[in-house]
Amino acid sequence: MKKVKKQLKTVQKKLVTLSKQQLKKQLATASKSLVNLSKQLEKISNHVDKLQAAEATAKKKPTAKKKPVAKKKLVAKKKPAVRKKAGVKKPAAAKGVTVLGSVFDSIKRSKKGIAIEKIKEKTGYDGRQLSNALYKLTKQGKIKTVSRGVYMKK
Repeated sequence: MKKVKKQLKTVQKKLVTLSKQQLKKQLATASKSLVNLSKQLEKISNHVDKLQAAEATAKKKPTAKKKPVAKKKLVAKKKPAVRKKAGVKKPAAAKGVTVLGSVFDSIKRSKKGIAIEKIKEKTGYDGRQLSNALYKLTKQGKIKTVSRGVYMKK
């Protein structure tokens, strides 16, 4: 029994010394990693300081102002007065033509309905103007949609 007790005590001592050695190793690796982290933090803080300094100098630099250039006075030559000849007057009906009116007229003349392409040919308006006009005329209740892209007077 005494031998067993002695052996137990020696095993316990070995375990304590082993655990102390393991703890020392773990502490050593932890301290190394902390040292590496502190070095990385220093590098980052130095980089941030440099960026802030560069930004501050960029703000302080005044932009180069352009010197005002003296304007030269232009001497305009007087042109002799030219009389305009009386031009041909447009008919009064042509003055009141609107986009909606011309689109509605082209739709009104068709019996079975008219496609968008035909309206474009007759009126000469581009797609956006035509689309807006068709939308307004349908909201006003003047025309209806027969099928996609084909319109007819109500």
